[in-house]
Amino acid sequence: MSRIVVLLVLIVGLLAGGVGTLALKPGIDESEVRAIAQQVVAAAPQPEAKLDKSAVETIVADFLASQPKQNTPQQVAELDASQLNPMIEQYLLDNPSILQRVSEALQNEVATRRKAETAAALAELRPDIYEDPRHIVLGNPQGDVTLVEMFDYNCGYCRQALPDLATLLDEDPNLRVILKEFPILSQGSVEAARIAVQVSETKVDYWSFHQTLFTSPGKIDKAVALKAAADLGLNPITLEMGMNTPDVSSVIETSYRIADKLSITGTPTYIIGDEIIPGAVGIEELRQRIANMRACGSTTCPATPAQPG
Repeated sequence: MSRIVVLLVLIVGLLAGGVGTLALKPGIDESEVRAIAQQVVAAAPQPEAKLDKSAVETIVADFLASQPKQNTPQQVAELDASQLNPMIEQYLLDNPSILQRVSEALQNEVATRRKAETAAALAELRPDIYEDPRHIVLGNPQGDVTLVEMFDYNCGYCRQALPDLATLLDEDPNLRVILKEFPILSQGSVEAARIAVQVSETKVDYWSFHQTLFTSPGKIDKAVALKAAADLGLNPITLEMGMNTPDVSSVIETSYRIADKLSITGTPTYIIGDEIIPGAVGIEELRQRIANMRACGSTTCPATPAQPG
């Protein structure tokens, strides 16, 4: 029996003189209720006073509040994929800008997530990147901006970028440069790096050694590195004997660990502030990032609104 019918009976009963006259038997159906209601209305004497609107609303509200909630299932039309999919496809073809906006939103989301992941990784690796006493420091050790370069002596792009680094060191007295051996291109690169680590721990001019290796023709390997070190007055036999010591291996393994956590796979790779810069980007790009670090503490500064003329 529907709630509306029961409510109808109640109201009719009230109008007829009280619900006490409408005792409903169990299992009574809706048609019987309607018949009873009609009989009551026909037989009932007219009440002396009519129920006003407020009283009826109160009766209805009380009745509805006392009834258990019914969950009426909603009928959902089944979607035919064979019809729906072509419609979606055609809509997207007719409105290709939607796909462009979706692509841009996805790219922005990925870039934001990667930036956050990179910032977290850089914070975790900060001691290894900036505070390792074994790494090579050029320029001003107390400089206000630090530029880190991870390199391989057999990297052609590193060789091309060498003049950029030399110019930055010459023109910027407040720049601190950290060089990290990252030999990934050949066994010769690993051998040269092991010699270079030892050279950096002596009192000879490491920058001169570094430039010699990058300007030497052909492949750079142990022999080339030992000769360059010998030209600076170091004993090549001692250097060769010390190539595989744990201390030397640890320096190179630290570079590998940094690269792994930061997903660095090529050389040169620069690290400055909150950014990892892959490739030989050129001196102007490096200058701009260094200037931004000084201006706002990040490699990318917020755009300044144009002043009205």
